[in-house]
Amino acid sequence: MSIYMYQAAYTPESWGAQMRNPQSRVESVGRQVCEAAGGELIGGWLCFGDYDLVIIADVPNNESMAAIALAVGAGGAIKASKTTVLMSGAEGVAALEKAHVVAEAYSPAK
Repeated sequence: MSIYMYQAAYTPESWGAQMRNPQSRVESVGRQVCEAAGGELIGGWLCFGDYDLVIIADVPNNESMAAIALAVGAGGAIKASKTTVLMSGAEGVAALEKAHVVAEAYSPAK
């Protein structure tokens, strides 16, 4: 399984609908889409800034996360989204170790 951060910004129409019927859709919808993609929701939050919500999802692979992003985007309730692959500290250290080997084979353009 892989861990991803998905951020989305709601449309004004979506905010209006949520104001008319207040409920925590972050948890319920986030859990449903993650499980439909074969994974699980680690957590979800509303937030300030460029994006209105963030979910952390543990799903099988890139295709599963892309399916979540595509399905949510096609629903029309969001105006922008962003997906970020997350790595553990151990994965980051492994990448740094591998980068040392790759750097020896790389020569920048001059």
